[in-house]
Amino acid sequence: MSFSGILIANRGEIAIRIARAASDLGIRSVAVFSSDDESSLHVIKSDERVLLPGKGAAAYLDMDSIISAAKKNNCDAIHPGYGFLSEQADFAKKCELEGVTFIGPKEKHLRLFGDKGAARDAARSASVPVLNGINQPITLEEAESFFEDVKGSILVKAIAGGGGRGTRLVTRKSEVREAFARCQAEASVAFGCKDLYVEEYLHQARHIEIQIVGDGSGNIVELGERECSVQRRNQKVIEIAPCPNLSQSLRQDIVASAIRLAKAQGYLSLGTFEFLVELNSTDPKFFFIEANARLQVEHTVTEEITGVDLVRSQIQIAQGLTLKDLRLDNINSNNRVGFAIQARVNMEKIRSDGTVLPSSGVLSAYEPPSGPGVRVDGFGYAGYRTNTLFDSLLAKVIVRDNSPHLENAIRKMVRALSEFRLEGVQSNLSFLKNILSHTDFVNCSITTRWVDEHKEELGMPWLGRNLCPELPEQRLGNDAAVAKVDSNDPLALFNYESDNVSGDEVSEGVPLGPLEYHELTGLSSPMQGTIVTIDVMEGDEVRAEQQVAVVEAMKMEHVISASLNGVVRRITMNVGDIVREGDPIIFLEAAELSPENEKAPESINLEYIRSDLQETIDRHAFTLDENRPEAVEKRRERGGRMPRENIFELVDEGSFKEYWPLVVARQHQRHDMETLRKRTPGDGLVAGTCTINGSLFDEESARAAVVHYDYTVLAGTQGHRHHYKLDRMFDLASRFQLPLVVFTEGGGGRPGDDMVGPWVAFDTYTFTQFSKLSAAVPIVGVNHGRCFAGNTALLACCDVIIATKNSTIGMGGPAMIEGGGLGVYTPEEVGPMSSQVPNGVVDILVEDEAEAVQIAKKYLSYFQGSLKHWEAHDQLVLRHIVPENRLRLYDMRELIQTIADIDSVLEIREKFGIAMITAFIRIEGKPLGIIANNPHHLSGAIDSDAADKGARFIQLCDAFDIPVLSLMDCPGIMVGPEAEAAALVRHCARMFNTGANLTIPIFGVVVRKAYGLGVQAMCGGSSMVGFFTVAWPTAEFAAMNIEGAVKLGYRNELKAIDDTDKRLNEFNKRVDQEYENSKAVNAAVGGGLDDVIDPAETRSWISAGLKRLPPCVPRKQKKYPYIDTW
Repeated sequence: MSFSGILIANRGEIAIRIARAASDLGIRSVAVFSSDDESSLHVIKSDERVLLPGKGAAAYLDMDSIISAAKKNNCDAIHPGYGFLSEQADFAKKCELEGVTFIGPKEKHLRLFGDKGAARDAARSASVPVLNGINQPITLEEAESFFEDVKGSILVKAIAGGGGRGTRLVTRKSEVREAFARCQAEASVAFGCKDLYVEEYLHQARHIEIQIVGDGSGNIVELGERECSVQRRNQKVIEIAPCPNLSQSLRQDIVASAIRLAKAQGYLSLGTFEFLVELNSTDPKFFFIEANARLQVEHTVTEEITGVDLVRSQIQIAQGLTLKDLRLDNINSNNRVGFAIQARVNMEKIRSDGTVLPSSGVLSAYEPPSGPGVRVDGFGYAGYRTNTLFDSLLAKVIVRDNSPHLENAIRKMVRALSEFRLEGVQSNLSFLKNILSHTDFVNCSITTRWVDEHKEELGMPWLGRNLCPELPEQRLGNDAAVAKVDSNDPLALFNYESDNVSGDEVSEGVPLGPLEYHELTGLSSPMQGTIVTIDVMEGDEVRAEQQVAVVEAMKMEHVISASLNGVVRRITMNVGDIVREGDPIIFLEAAELSPENEKAPESINLEYIRSDLQETIDRHAFTLDENRPEAVEKRRERGGRMPRENIFELVDEGSFKEYWPLVVARQHQRHDMETLRKRTPGDGLVAGTCTINGSLFDEESARAAVVHYDYTVLAGTQGHRHHYKLDRMFDLASRFQLPLVVFTEGGGGRPGDDMVGPWVAFDTYTFTQFSKLSAAVPIVGVNHGRCFAGNTALLACCDVIIATKNSTIGMGGPAMIEGGGLGVYTPEEVGPMSSQVPNGVVDILVEDEAEAVQIAKKYLSYFQGSLKHWEAHDQLVLRHIVPENRLRLYDMRELIQTIADIDSVLEIREKFGIAMITAFIRIEGKPLGIIANNPHHLSGAIDSDAADKGARFIQLCDAFDIPVLSLMDCPGIMVGPEAEAAALVRHCARMFNTGANLTIPIFGVVVRKAYGLGVQAMCGGSSMVGFFTVAWPTAEFAAMNIEGAVKLGYRNELKAIDDTDKRLNEFNKRVDQEYENSKAVNAAVGGGLDDVIDPAETRSWISAGLKRLPPCVPRKQKKYPYIDTW
């Protein structure tokens, strides 16, 4: 396959490198550039060029524009270089769909190795050693827990991308939070993905990487290793090939691991597999850390040492050539001699403490070194104005020396860097030469932390010779290079450029003689910029810290303040001048001030509200109830409360932090902004984070999030920004494990938002994200009033639904029903509580919103932990609740109330599946779930509804580690044609499957009947499943109801008795005997029952059981994919 053209989706030196490789292959190359990057050298090094929309890096990340440019310019291949889109699996996929060849690895490889956690899993599967870590996106809490587990330092790293971005070393637990936040921010900007993972940090380690290449036939070869330990904050600075001081056996082991992993994945194209190697060890171990599925910045040293043109080979493999075609199949690593070194020349300023700032300007000189064994890949030239919107890398200097001694290559590199004449910007040339000359580098005792540990020493000026001529710069007599422009004129730059083509004109300064400088203090600019104001005159007295001038740089104003009390003796520049970093603007002579100038400036009134803050306050005022009297009045008329009333009663005082209060509905084509602020505050949603029940639990346990639909805003409907806001809250709840309370009143999807063209209408992730919260965090749904369509979909996915008696809940509202031709109904006729409570949709019915809020707090409390303070009922009452007469009914709810802590019972789905009682209680403050048979309905037999109710409840308890108490009085599974017609066979089986697979303990108490499959369903299938199974004296055990068992078991004996009365007497006699045998104290003889206890001891058994359980280990992921909604 031949290419008609290659579009190069990159810039700078790598774009030039690719263009040259394409030219060597006789392939037309097309460069792309952003509007602010037209002067970059790569633009003229290709055969053709295309302007991209946008500025800065964003233009080079625009997938659609780049693919469109390729197709419009007859390019059937795209080379992404490195960085930008080079590791974007989605980009490779789009290229494939558009019929354009992506020159690089397959999409699946980009996706696998773009997820470093998945890459680690793949390495482990290929028997490649990896460091201890968590191979999936983590939360801050998981990172902190991991730090404690490893008992040492850890690395927090971005899941996506490479190049060291989004990576931090953490040596103390107190550093985890800040490192986590910084890594997320860096990863989000660099890779568009803020997911992080963690791994154990290997102290005193070398960073070694293996270059591999694979073809479409499944062949893999290695092209040697590279030493990449010279890193500053995880960014490589100098690379060497091959690795010095690496034993042949260790090298072979690392290479074999890389090949094994690449072959396991069927890798195609160039790839780099990176490892950490212990430095000081007689038997050093190595560990895989990541793979970069792309061309590397440091590919140059591999090219020099192997003689293989990697870029050209990458293009040819994309054309379909094999390693054999390229004569790489039998490449001999033993033929490699000497060393190659690459040094990255960056535009940067290195402060005395070793910290680094970017540098920019116009290159007044760019003369790279040359000579035998010296190569420079760069894109600078004299007159080039650098752009701070891009990476600071300007050039790569590469040297090659055939000597087996590394120091010869080092001397050549130092010489080459000393010949590099680079003026107009500050660079790291001294920094590089200091590294190369250091004895640790020469002796190959560098670790990945070495540069950071020696940054101050390495940041010092180079003390050796510079082998390039230093030409005098055009400077003012006062040492300030300035250019006069009008900073208020937006065309000033262009006017200046046209008027000063030769660059000879600079403003006149006022020279100072050397003797005058001696007694004066210069106030200089900390950066290059434009002087906006000069606030003093010569002769003025100034106080220390008084503002004397303002310099503007990068759209920010920087105040220049006096460093001491004194008198202004010289002002060297004027407003509008451009000042260089470090150049003095004003000279002060130290002096005592006159009395009137000695007065300190008036202190700031801390309570003063500035105009910018007042504007913010005014904007937030639109959202407050006191400024929405009409909405409040209308809400009151309908018997409802405002969202903020419910929220402030739900959450702890002062804890609610609202998110996105300033958004408005996306209806700008219909209304002006002022109208939208008044009518659609928050886009109909009040949401934020908070604490709930903080008086009962600690701050961590009380954490929560709340989302409240506002029916006064467009009837609580769901608009575009509304969904966007929900997505934000659901994401927070997921990542930070925040329990969520959702008030759902509203009418579903909203027509009327601004639309641009057709759309499919279901491309929102809101419902997906919300459903993924199921089983991850407790979700409490609260409804008052009308709830339809999308609002109902969210409510239905909640763990519990609390509804007021005037709620109406339906998947479709009146308009949808009428539109479907199904009739005309009022909203209240669609899904009233008279239907939705007994059918099981609503779990808890309450009087009004005030009660709903209190119930929501109580429900959530069971998931927040144990209470310190509790009271118990007199347990002796339990001896008398169940009558001794086995035919006499009793109240199971009274039994539950007596066992539980006072006021701790919250029943769930009371009116549905009434043969089963489900409730949360507390025992000595600890939360439990209860399932209990209700003898007042079907004598406690389990029907379909009861089975659904019980199974769903214990699954909910299991998902959040809440133990279950089973109170059993069950005559069996309900039988008969009517029961079977309700699909009982499948429904009742849910109790078995759910109960048998619980990870939480079940405490079993047999109160009365324990018959057959019914009682088995109540205890996970067997009395042996529970932590304990005990019985009261009133309990009786049988495989089925005793009368039926006698009839079946003694049918022949009874049939042999002809006299009816005698037969009945025999039957009753045998029944009485079976009942005697079934008594708990008799049945227990055969085992399978832990004890027959005094009912008054039941609570004591439960309490002891809770205390005997092992500590609950905090979960890092969900137990269940979701909790069944039914």
